[in-house]
Amino acid sequence: MGHSSSIRFRDLGTIEYGKAWEFQEALFQKLVEFKKNPGGDDRPEQYLLFCEHPHVYTLGKSGDETNLLVQEEFLKKINASYFRTNRGGDITYHGPGQIVGYPILDLEALGIGLRQYVERLEQVIIALLGDYGIKATGKEKATGVWLDADHPVKARKICAIGIRSSRYVTMHGFAMNVNTNLDYFSYINPCGYRTAGVTSMEKELGRTLDMQKTRDHLRKIFMEQFRGTGTG
Repeated sequence: MGHSSSIRFRDLGTIEYGKAWEFQEALFQKLVEFKKNPGGDDRPEQYLLFCEHPHVYTLGKSGDETNLLVQEEFLKKINASYFRTNRGGDITYHGPGQIVGYPILDLEALGIGLRQYVERLEQVIIALLGDYGIKATGKEKATGVWLDADHPVKARKICAIGIRSSRYVTMHGFAMNVNTNLDYFSYINPCGYRTAGVTSMEKELGRTLDMQKTRDHLRKIFMEQFRGTGTG
């Protein structure tokens, strides 16, 4: 395994969305700058960041603010904040009981394209769920990981994916519903789908999961999926 394909892991614990965004933006910019001027400096590290956010709604670049169904006073009441972000995708919710993953990767060093990258992220989540006996897939014309994806009524999303990339460097990532309070999704049209439901591992399995065990398991699958793909 060459140096260019090693990925460092860091768990940021529970962290405000804005702080985590600044943190990943700094790592992202370092890699992007390196790609602009590859001579001289050592290649910056690639990272997989895990965290949990306090209740927050984030809107992607293509997002429609009317998908946030609640007003500011109500946000205060449910103890939630709101951010416009620079990732792709529409509105989504982050909160306690979720594993939020922010891979800061140089896809070129890993030898994969953007589309492949998103598919591989989906595969990581699908593999995790499979290990818990939950059958999940991607969904035609939609990002993220779904259960009963092709069913017009039962289709429900368990993991949202939204990324930003520049010079094949990525930031933002995925939000995996483990023990998430799903009520918070009812205040938005998740990702612009008015009919689609959302779910969590807890809801599907009928029991609360150990967050740390689930995080460790997910991290292991991620590293296996992305290890050894490098060319360096």
